[in-house]
Amino acid sequence: MIGPEDRSEDPRRPEAITGLHFHARRHARALLRMIYPPLCLACQTPVVEEGALCSACWPRTPFIRGLSCETCGAPLPGQSDRAARCDTCLRDPPPWPKARAALRYDDNARAMILGFKHGDRTELARPFGRWMAQAGRDILGKDCVLVPVPLHPFRLLKRKYNQAALLARAVSRETGVDLCVDLLKRIRFTPPQEGLDRAGRAENVAGVFAPHPKRAGVVQGRTIVLVDDVMTSGATLRAAHEALRPLDARKIYVLCLARVAKDT
Repeated sequence: MIGPEDRSEDPRRPEAITGLHFHARRHARALLRMIYPPLCLACQTPVVEEGALCSACWPRTPFIRGLSCETCGAPLPGQSDRAARCDTCLRDPPPWPKARAALRYDDNARAMILGFKHGDRTELARPFGRWMAQAGRDILGKDCVLVPVPLHPFRLLKRKYNQAALLARAVSRETGVDLCVDLLKRIRFTPPQEGLDRAGRAENVAGVFAPHPKRAGVVQGRTIVLVDDVMTSGATLRAAHEALRPLDARKIYVLCLARVAKDT
């Protein structure tokens, strides 16, 4: 018979089993790391921990730090204690009050994002989501709902995943902010935006989004944070914003993984 003083040693007790499982998982992870060491996100050379960049790739990865445009996230020269806007946003302000981006779409960032978007490198979603959570820390509050820009079903079938949805899930996991993957629907198939000028991009995506009729209550009185992988002219995000305007959201912000560099 096992007395009360011996119960903590009983391997059949739930807490003992949980402890055994924890140690087994830890040893399994250690073994896997010996067999498959963590690799640099960009160049695949061994690194110390998962989801990291090596010492050579880190300086070649253009994180957006310091001053950036309040409404499109583009990096700006100089320093300021006040919110700043780039020349483009001063001439043609976007409909949202704030946008944030983690990276400039250049160098290592561009290569990694293309691999993520077109090369099935979905494992990059988690570190990307961590970078986005850091970049958007001032717009991600408890009242927010993350809403990814959707793909058309035909393109989703071809690509197999929506990169914006993967990023939104990663940010949600990192921050605890709520997520509504299907708040927006893409109701019209469009050709890719590549090669189009600013006006052509806007025309191409005009009216392509619509809100899900059964999801409106999810964002009522709350802040929507639109999530996408790359912002170029902002035409796709403007079209998504237009579709969300009839919903009774308090505010709509934008959070992107990367911002295409442009003249300020």
